[in-house]
Amino acid sequence: MPEYQDLNFTVDEGVATIEINRPDNGNMLRRQTTLELADALRSIRDDASIRVGILTGAGDRFFCIGGEHEEVEGFDHSAVLPVVDVYELIDTITKPVIAAVNGFAVGGGNVLQLVCDLAVASENAVFRQVGPSVGSFDAGYGTWILEQLVGRRKAKEIWYLNHKYSAAEALEMGLVNEVVPADQVLPRARAMAAELVDRGPGAIASLKIAFSARHHGVAGQSRLAHDLLLTHYLRTEESHELGASFRERRDPDRERFNK
Repeated sequence: MPEYQDLNFTVDEGVATIEINRPDNGNMLRRQTTLELADALRSIRDDASIRVGILTGAGDRFFCIGGEHEEVEGFDHSAVLPVVDVYELIDTITKPVIAAVNGFAVGGGNVLQLVCDLAVASENAVFRQVGPSVGSFDAGYGTWILEQLVGRRKAKEIWYLNHKYSAAEALEMGLVNEVVPADQVLPRARAMAAELVDRGPGAIASLKIAFSARHHGVAGQSRLAHDLLLTHYLRTEESHELGASFRERRDPDRERFNK
């Protein structure tokens, strides 16, 4: 099991839980945190025994309140917060990731839960995008997926006006799937994950790829096409017979797949 400085990472019965463990700093993302998140997500992606991921924050006040500003002399690209790598991994690994939003989800922390496949929120959770109020913005996942979830006008309101939204308001606008009492956030996320473990992993993977493909442009379409091809090429009678007849230099037996 990987050990991290900023995260707690556990696996139980096919479900991996990633907990951002910086409660004294609002579970803010610093460079170390994002590097560790990316590594943990790759572990979920690459371990066949893991079927579902849960992402949450330590404590009962903060899910994540965005990125921590780290002073850098001049511009050093190696010191830039690689948070887009984290968003991309959540969005592209072919396993569901559930956000267990246990408190404030602000700025990049709200985008973090937006990118997850499903979200369960505590009754005391608060959601906010602060970008323009601090001279910042997210012109990628944070705008695209938010618009898909809540609609264009509401997404613009959230980004332009930087208001706070309660868990009840988040549920009403479609920002989260469920709202539960504070002490039930992680148990509910785990119950949801247990349901997903019983679903067909190939079917879930195909659905996730399909949902992600349209905002990944040619890369997303290529992934969808690639995985559909693998399913077709490796599992259908058509591809088996046509491939065998080609290698054996004979006419294909079309009765085997023309039914």
